Amino acid sequence: MTAIDPRAPAVADLGALRRKRGTGAALIVLAGVILLLFGDAAGDATFRLSRPRDAWVLGDLIVPALPVIQIAAALTAFLGARQFLRGGGRWTTLSLGVGLALFVMAFLVWATAGKAFSLTGMLQATMVRAVPIALGGLAATLCERVAVVNIAVEGMLLAGAFTGALMGSVIGGWGGLVSAVAVGGVFGFLLAALVVTYRMDQIIAGVVINLFVLGLTSYVSSQVFAEMRHLNNAPVFRSWKIPVLGDIPVIGPMLFDQNIFVYGALVMVAVSTYYLFHTAHGLRARAVGEHPRAADTLGIDVYRTRYIHVTLGGMVAGFGGAWFTLGSVGRFDENMTGGRGFIGLAAMIFGRWHPVGALMAALVFGFTDSLQQKLALLQTPIPSEFLAMAPYIATIVVVAGLVGRARPPAADGKPYVKD
Repeated sequence: MTAIDPRAPAVADLGALRRKRGTGAALIVLAGVILLLFGDAAGDATFRLSRPRDAWVLGDLIVPALPVIQIAAALTAFLGARQFLRGGGRWTTLSLGVGLALFVMAFLVWATAGKAFSLTGMLQATMVRAVPIALGGLAATLCERVAVVNIAVEGMLLAGAFTGALMGSVIGGWGGLVSAVAVGGVFGFLLAALVVTYRMDQIIAGVVINLFVLGLTSYVSSQVFAEMRHLNNAPVFRSWKIPVLGDIPVIGPMLFDQNIFVYGALVMVAVSTYYLFHTAHGLRARAVGEHPRAADTLGIDVYRTRYIHVTLGGMVAGFGGAWFTLGSVGRFDENMTGGRGFIGLAAMIFGRWHPVGALMAALVFGFTDSLQQKLALLQTPIPSEFLAMAPYIATIVVVAGLVGRARPPAADGKPYVKD
C-alpha cells in the first residue's frame, strides 16, 4: 500500500491561502494604481451607443469621469480586502477578473474624459479582431482534444493569409478562401504525419512548420510580389447586415453586421462545441485525448482520429488566416499575422480547451487590440508603442493570473505507440 502523507492537505491549504492573500493584495494595489493614474480626470466621458445610420438610435451615455473612477477604485479595493480576508476557491479568479474589468473601465473613462467615444464602433471592431484569435484557438482545441499540441497554428494562419492573397488575386475571393482552407488542411495533415506516424516531438514539429511558412512567404513577398503586384491584389469580403438583427442597438453591429469570417467563426465554434460534447464521434475524440490506449482497446482508431482532427484544425486555421487578406486589407505583407496564432494558443488555455471558452478569451484579446487603436484616435498621452503592446500584455496577464487550475487532456503532447 502507498503511504499517505498527512502533511499534504496542510501544504495544499497553505498554498491556497497564499494565493488568496496574494490576489487580495494585488487587487488592493490595483485600486491604488487606479486612483494614482486616473485620479486627475476632469469633465464628463461621452460614449456613443449608436451610429448616425442606425435604424434605432440610442442617446449617448454620459458619465462624470472622476466619480466613476473613484467608485471603480473603491470596488476594486473592496474585492481585494474581501479576497484577503475571506476569499478562496472560485472567488479568487472571479475577483481578479472583476478587478481587471474595473481597471479597464476606469481607464476608458479617463481616456474619454472631456471627449466622445464610439462604444458601438469599438465593440464591432472587437468582434472583427477576435476572429483570427478565436479561429486559432479553435484549431488548437481540435488538435489538443486528441492529444496533439499544435504550435504550428501561427504558421497555418500565415499560410492561409498568403494563399488567400495569391489565389484571391488570380481566381477571385471565393477561390482564394477555398484555397486558403485547403492549404491549412495540407499543413495540418503534414503536422499529423510528423507527430502521429513518425512520432516527431510535437513542439519541434510545430516550430519547423512555423519557420518554413515564415521563410517561404517572406521570400515570395519580397521577391515575387514586389515585381508582380497584380498577384497581391485580392478582393475583400464586405460586411453583410442581417435584416432586423443588424439594427439592434449596440449588439446588432457587433454580431449581425459583419463579413463572412465573423459569421463563419461563430458557426464553427457552435458546431465544434456540439460535435465535441454532444456526439458519439466527439466523445471518441476526447477519449483519444484522455486515454488513447483505453480508446484503442474499445476499437477506436487512435491514429485515424488524430489525423482527421489535426487536419480539420489546419483547415480552421487556414480559414482564419484568410481573414488577414480577404477579410481585411486585400494584400499580403511579410509576417502579417503578428503572433495571433500564439495568442490563439493562449486563448485556448484560458478557455480551458473548450471552443466557447476560446471564443470568450479571444474577445478579451480582440478588445485590447481594438482599444489601442481607438485610444490612438483620442490622442491619449500614452505612447503609441505602449498601446500596441496591449494585446500581448493581456496575453501574459490572462495566462499567468486568470487561468487557475486549467487541466489539458491527460495524454496531451504524448505520442501513442500501438501494441
